[in-house]
Amino acid sequence: MASVTPAQLAEWQEAVGRQLVEEETLHRAPLRRYAQALGDDGQSAVPPLAHWAFFLPSPTDDEIGPDGHPKRGVFLPDVSLPRRMFAASEMHFLAPLVIGQRARQTSEIIALTHKLGGSGDLIFAKVEKRLEQDGSVRVREVQTYVYRPAGERTPMPVPENPLPQGEIWEPEEVNLFRFSAATANAHRIHYDRPYATEVEGYPALVIHGPFTAAKLAALAQRSGTLASFSFRAMAPLFLGQPVWLRKSDGVYQAVRCDSVVAMEARASLQ
Repeated sequence: MASVTPAQLAEWQEAVGRQLVEEETLHRAPLRRYAQALGDDGQSAVPPLAHWAFFLPSPTDDEIGPDGHPKRGVFLPDVSLPRRMFAASEMHFLAPLVIGQRARQTSEIIALTHKLGGSGDLIFAKVEKRLEQDGSVRVREVQTYVYRPAGERTPMPVPENPLPQGEIWEPEEVNLFRFSAATANAHRIHYDRPYATEVEGYPALVIHGPFTAAKLAALAQRSGTLASFSFRAMAPLFLGQPVWLRKSDGVYQAVRCDSVVAMEARASLQ
């Protein structure tokens, strides 16, 4: 049964069109830290989804919510549903980033919609990000966030026999911490096990959706330079269980040990 009222939805939708404009110089040091967090040696000219190394959130202590995310109501609307996740993204790489040069990123809320799912209300917020240098857009990305109610506890996936096929990826707790640090992602489900299990009801620490997306982008990038990349998160991945990365019928997938596809991605090459 829906609990989000039409008045609440209308209030949150007033944020559509809101913009945040930021400027910074694209330095090599954060790019190197980001590449190393992905398991690279930090020397790659263009690590997968390199633009995620820049324009990181930097809230003060009093601007951080109880889940580690920046508080709502500053840029994103103050949606009352307690859980927020990065659900999907569509990216277009229009020109290379120039390291050492100033850049501007404009973030704009372009849509906010309500759906009723199996667990109740879902609010989807779409944010377009345009990263410019020398007056031209270099990267355009539309990110989708989902707000959802606090639900029942999520069980740990039970491995199937035979196990899925693909390249095995087994990140450790330090890897999750390093990726959180390199992307300024303070969501506590990725590093605070008591919070993840006792508050949000997960069976273990959760592997970042963007971390998984970057690993799939790296798999796609072996075939050439990315022109576009999109992904959709479909199920959570948990620390302590292997993940299989593979390409199947042109689609890149991250598969859990119970054969559930946790993320699907598509790529086109320049």
